[in-house]
This record gives sequence, C-alpha cells and structure tokens, in this order.
Amino acid sequence: MCGICGEIHFDGAPASAARLERMTDALAPRGPNGAGIVTRGAVGLGHRRLKIIDLSEKAAQPFVDTGLGLTIAFNGCIYNYEELRRALQAKGHVFASTGDTEVILKAWAEWGPAAVPKLHGMFAFAIHERESGRVTLVRDRFGIKPLYLAETGKTLRFASTLPALLAAGDVDTDIDPVALHHYMSWHAVVPAPRTILKGVRKLPAATIRVIEPDGRTSDEIYWKPVFERTSEDLARSGEEWRDMVLDSLRTSVDRRMVADVPVGVLLSGGVDSSMIVGLLAEAGQKGLTTFSIGFEEANGEKGDEFVYSDLIAKHYGTSHNKIFIQSSEMMENLPKAIAAMSEPMVSYDNIGFFLLSREVSKHIKVVQSGQGADEVFGGYHWYPPMSGSTNPLADYAGAFFDRTHEQMATHLQPHVMANRDESLAFVESHFAQDGADDPVDKALRLDTNVMLVDDPVKRVDNMTMAWGLEARVPFLDHELVELAGRIPAKFKLDQGGKGVLKEAARKVVPADVIDRPKGYFPVPALKYIQGPYLEMVRDTLTNEKARSRGLFREDYLDALFANPTEHITKLRGSELWQVALLETWLQAQGV
Repeated sequence: MCGICGEIHFDGAPASAARLERMTDALAPRGPNGAGIVTRGAVGLGHRRLKIIDLSEKAAQPFVDTGLGLTIAFNGCIYNYEELRRALQAKGHVFASTGDTEVILKAWAEWGPAAVPKLHGMFAFAIHERESGRVTLVRDRFGIKPLYLAETGKTLRFASTLPALLAAGDVDTDIDPVALHHYMSWHAVVPAPRTILKGVRKLPAATIRVIEPDGRTSDEIYWKPVFERTSEDLARSGEEWRDMVLDSLRTSVDRRMVADVPVGVLLSGGVDSSMIVGLLAEAGQKGLTTFSIGFEEANGEKGDEFVYSDLIAKHYGTSHNKIFIQSSEMMENLPKAIAAMSEPMVSYDNIGFFLLSREVSKHIKVVQSGQGADEVFGGYHWYPPMSGSTNPLADYAGAFFDRTHEQMATHLQPHVMANRDESLAFVESHFAQDGADDPVDKALRLDTNVMLVDDPVKRVDNMTMAWGLEARVPFLDHELVELAGRIPAKFKLDQGGKGVLKEAARKVVPADVIDRPKGYFPVPALKYIQGPYLEMVRDTLTNEKARSRGLFREDYLDALFANPTEHITKLRGSELWQVALLETWLQAQGV
C-alpha cells in the first residue's frame, strides 16, 4: 500500500525528475517509509512506500528488473502473491525479494495482460517496458486503489491522488459541468473517467490501459460483475445461499490477513464489521485489535453506536479502542480531512474515517473494514422499491438523486450548468446494458460498478491513507461479489435488506447486532449545521475566491444560510454541507 506517480512524454523530451519529486512529496502521507524515482528517457516513475509485505529494502520501489527489462510502480496488496510466486518459480523465474511487487512484474513477463485476472487483491500499478517503450496502467476490479491522469499537450502524468497531479502543475482546473451535474445530483458521485476538474481524469476500475510511445492508447476491461443465474441457481434454497456466502466470506477475510505486520478491524458495531471480527475469532485469531469512533450529538441525534461495538468487542474479547471526538476537535480537523480528499466527497463518514485513521495508525498499519456489503448484498432502502418496478430509472433516481435537473438549474449559475440531465442519462445508459434484467440487479450493478467505486471505496482509501494506514475490504473480494450476483434478489431484500448476509451472520455473531435498526456513521453536527459550523461554511461560500468562481446562485445560498435544517436530501444529507464541501475542497487544493 503506497502512492505511485509517473510522467510520460510523447515528443521525445526526457521525464522531469523535479516534477516527479513534487508528486512523490505530495504522496508522502500514503507512503511514509520510503521514496524512490526512476527515469528512463521519456518515462519516469515515482513511489512512496508503506511497508506491509517484505519489510526489507529489497522490495523498494519503483522496482526494476534489468533482466526482464521491466520497471513497476505499484500501490496495493496481492493476497495470493505466494501462490503466484510458486507457480512462477516452477516456470523458472528467480526472485530477488519476498514481496508481492516482484510477483506482479514476473507475472507480467510470463503472461502479459493475461496476468491481471490472476491477481486477487487491490491494486493500481504502472509497468514500463524498456524495449518497446510502452507503459501499461492497471486498476483493480473495484477501483479500491485510485489512479488519476492529467494530459497536457504531449505529456501524460498519473498519480494515486489528484492533489499530486496539481503539485506537478500544468493542469486545467476549470470546473467540468458534466461532473458538477453528477456531484450535485448523485450525492457527490462522479463516475470515471471524469473528475470535477476538466484537466484531470481517472482510470476506470477493472481497466488495463496500454500507452504506446507515440501517445496512442487502448483499453481492455478485464472484469465485470454478472447478474445471471443458471437453473441450478434459481432452484437453490435460502439456506444453500447462506452457507455459500459464509464459506466465501471466510475465505475472503482469511485472504486479507496476509501481512508481515499485525492486522486490526474497524468495528462500527454493524453487522458487516461485526462479521469480520467474528470470522477472525472463529479462525483462531488471538489478541485482535478493534477500533470505534463516536461524535457529540446534535439536534437531539446521537453521534455514536458504541453500544453495539462494545457488545462485539466484549463477546470476542478484542483489545478494543473507543475514540470519542469533541465537536471542537472535529471542527479543527475538518479542513485537514477535506484537503486529504482526492475529489470532493460529501459523506459525513469522511471526517470520521480521517480521525479514526489518525488514532488507529498510532497502533497498527493494516485494518479490515466492512465497506461494500450494502451495495453487494442489497442493504440500501432504494432496492426494495426496485423489485417489480415498471420504471426502474425513475424509481432509482427518485430514491437516490439529491435534486432534479430542473431544481439544479435554480441552484447553479448558468455558466456551470450542464445542457441536459447528464446524471439521468448516465443511469439510463447503464440500466440498458445487457446482463441484468431484474430492476434490482440493474441498481445493484450500477452501485457496485459506479457508486461504490466513487464514494465508499474512495472515501476509505483517501482517509486511511492520509495517515499511512492500509484498509482492506473483504466484502469486495471479486469471487464473493460474483457469488452474490448469482443470488436471486428476493434473498437479498429479505429482512429489510441483506437478508442472505444476515442469515450467514446468525451463525457467527450475536443476534442483537443483526436485528438492530440499520445504522450509519453518525456525525450530526454536519447534518444540522449550526453555530460555528454555519459561520464557517458561510465564510467559505461568500469569500472572494467563492464569489469569483461563482458556482452557486446567491438566492439559493441565502435560503440555505437562513435555515440549513430545512434543506436535507433524500439520503439524509445537508444541501448546505454539499455545496460548502465542494467550495472548501476547491480552495484547499488552490484551485
């Protein structure tokens, strides 16, 4: 788990070590244990290292294999690297290190792009071929590891974070109206390849991009979640699916214990993180360290779920750490959390994960976390209305979108308003793709492919890596997700959502955690913006930088300032926080 960056020139100019150094400096929090830069003619790669597997300098990056003529910069973790290593050794490959980085390089030499589907894990990497001059960029199936791109003239730069590209310079920082439309309607989700800035794009998940020395590119999508069922699948009972899910999740959790350092768990007290703790305890893990966080209540809304995390910690005898954040401390750290975002993200979870990661990183370097279960197993409230829907597009947008295209026109200034309903058009196009006939499956596929990648997954990566903490997400093991795609929707929607997962959980964790009301990461002060928080966002949205940018209509901002609690979105978010977060992020990045 680290930070990577690179620069490629298509006009014969040499890669700039100075620009690479600026990018690696910006990536330092992701990799506090080492740094490296390698340039060869028009191509340069940079790396910041977080030591998790093979703690020696033999695994330092960028990793160069002079015999193979390959150089790699890699961010992530390959959970089956030892198995692949043995297979490659049987083919005659000799290894200089004991980590997973060199395994990718040897696998590429042996199988080329066909090596990528063999990788179990989370990854973003760049491989430079000395002889051909070709560079290949690869991102994992769920985009757990990020990769941003900026092309200017005859130069392409890439990095694990968007701010690292800004540090290199020469980026078009104008607002992308289509991306802004997605941000404002889709709860800040901006689907790849776009970002909020015109000059920055991101490599889509599950993509292999080959870049030729003259700048020509070709993309291969190597994996897609499939929602198709055999007659045997349709005949299975709920009990059969339950047992298959439990077995697959056991394997997934076990895979994510691969490390040369201790591994802990972020324990919210919900069914997902509780299952991870339960399965690790079942497998014989002793002295497991767990972490929970809570905030002050606001507007009568409680800001923690310690009652449930305490229950699990006590049940399994974990070394449990509860972190309570005072409102003053949260406000002090909000600007830092926003600056750590590669893209503006409105979820209140961000500040929670940021501060939780700060504390966790003082103890350990690797944690498992429960993200992805809701999208994979149907845990959100908008899935049941999709069952039997005669108009899936309208029902999905009606439940999820923060505002309609018509409402948005009264919120945004004309110069940044998209000409058509871009967000609805995107969903319509996605729903129309083959491979998911059931309306629930259409929504699950969209959320797994798009929303999950550019909200929960990105949030966890950005906030944990801001403190050099590696987060692993067992619910996004691709074999588990493929299994879930075969499960008929009725078994997922049962019991108010995630029915089949809850049934699997009953074999592992106490029922009190399973049958509780659905929780979320509560940060009430950012939902009901009052007092000093209102002053802070008002200043951000009315200062000279915001006025000169002019994204939002003044009458809309005045209405938000007058009564923030009256402007709450369908997903229980604050409209005022949404617009303030965007402007705060732009100012934090110096845009």
